[in-house]
Amino acid sequence: MDMESFFAAIRAQRQTQEKELTGETFLIAGLGNPGREYRESRHNFGFMVLDRLAERLNVQFTKEQQKALIATAAYEGRKLLLVKPQTYMNESGRAVVPLLRYYKLNQDHLLVIHDDMDLPFGTLRVRPNGSNGGQKGVGSIITQLGSQDFSRIRCGIGHPPGQMEVVDFVLNKFGKEDEELLPAVLEKASSCALDFTVQGFTYCMNHYNGRVEG
Repeated sequence: MDMESFFAAIRAQRQTQEKELTGETFLIAGLGNPGREYRESRHNFGFMVLDRLAERLNVQFTKEQQKALIATAAYEGRKLLLVKPQTYMNESGRAVVPLLRYYKLNQDHLLVIHDDMDLPFGTLRVRPNGSNGGQKGVGSIITQLGSQDFSRIRCGIGHPPGQMEVVDFVLNKFGKEDEELLPAVLEKASSCALDFTVQGFTYCMNHYNGRVEG
């Protein structure tokens, strides 16, 4: 496909979406680090879920705004803003919160997806609020927002083995055993994100909390 055809397809996609969008708008932010060297690391779990969402919704991250890559999608009458901050993990709030305010969205329409060392790999946990639990990207959002009251999908990555440093663990790729289950985890986490926008938090907590089966 040549560039002219590519951009024509993007314009047609956006026009179709605008006709379909009749309901609420949700901002779904996946946390991670930009750059090829981090793409498959454990710390980029949030980015991976967003990429799976984009695949399912047939959209691409073609827009840059407020230090983030954005894909706009339509789902069940809702408008979804899929956001991948490009600030690096520790400054995620500098991208997420300005976007939330730019689009005039309430905090209950924000969903943040991130890696979590306090959960074993393959475990998902939907959380309505609370502290950052040591996750610095979530901490940055809390600081910029001035509130802990926003929903998250915590994607477990487990603890570093032996004497391995935390930074080395989170910035390395998943092990071979985990890689086998990873597609199923990404699928379930992306389904949870979509159901959050339609069914709400309580439904997601009841249906998605726990271990993902391969």
